[in-house]
Amino acid sequence: MTVKQLLAALHREHTRRAYIQRVQILDHSQNLLKARLYISEELFVQVYRNNRFNTTNLALIYRNERIYARDQLGDNWHRHPNDNPNQHDTSPEGRRAIKLTEFLDEIETILATLGLP
Repeated sequence: MTVKQLLAALHREHTRRAYIQRVQILDHSQNLLKARLYISEELFVQVYRNNRFNTTNLALIYRNERIYARDQLGDNWHRHPNDNPNQHDTSPEGRRAIKLTEFLDEIETILATLGLP
């Protein structure tokens, strides 16, 4: 997924998912995107993409702590599971490439389990 594709996906998901209050673009260039999808002031999805280094980071942040994430470094993906967000899950499921839509589907389940808005 490129910066251009991810930026389009951010705006598409914002309109599709009522719980996303707003999109904040923190940094954006042809090769870099850093943005947040706010669910509440202390709960958001942070999105980072760098085309030059082929890195993607998708993280669910609550009260300034990562509670779930998926990261791509080159062609390799790993997951930070919500029960241990400091762990690098490199199982087949953890290594699976993921798009923003799938990540948001995953966090909806996590938010419901944790009783978060």
